[in-house]
Amino acid sequence: MFGSSQVRGANAYAKVGIETGVVAASPHKLIVMLFEGAIVAISNASQHLSNGEIASKGQSISKAIAIIENGLRASLDKKAGGEIANNLDALYEYMTARLIKANLENNDGMLSEVRNLLKDLKTSWEAIAPVNEAVTEAPKMNVDPLSPRPANFVEA
Repeated sequence: MFGSSQVRGANAYAKVGIETGVVAASPHKLIVMLFEGAIVAISNASQHLSNGEIASKGQSISKAIAIIENGLRASLDKKAGGEIANNLDALYEYMTARLIKANLENNDGMLSEVRNLLKDLKTSWEAIAPVNEAVTEAPKMNVDPLSPRPANFVEA
């Protein structure tokens, strides 16, 4: 009983942190976050596959595909990006096809292939971070906002 409410609370806390990060992020950082999300989704799919959790594996793969298609691929500007954008578009299309095939065949090797491609792209993208973004990050909070606070009593 208590475990489920604690999990929901932790998930809500994590969601707020992610949403705050998205709102405060630069366009460059948003792309990094998309790479990270797709990599995590594929890692989760791989774990679900090894555990025999086929439905969860499919959900994680679907999440990775959505991130690739609706985030990474949709953000490409083929006019401004020229050949690089067109090559990335083809690579994202390939990744999606491999993920679909991995899902159908329960093939962990294909999941690893796409995860490694995404990791390489993420590393390359981070290497071209704008100078001001590469140096500064959001400050870490020193206090857990969910921890109990001392009561404020008014003394007469």
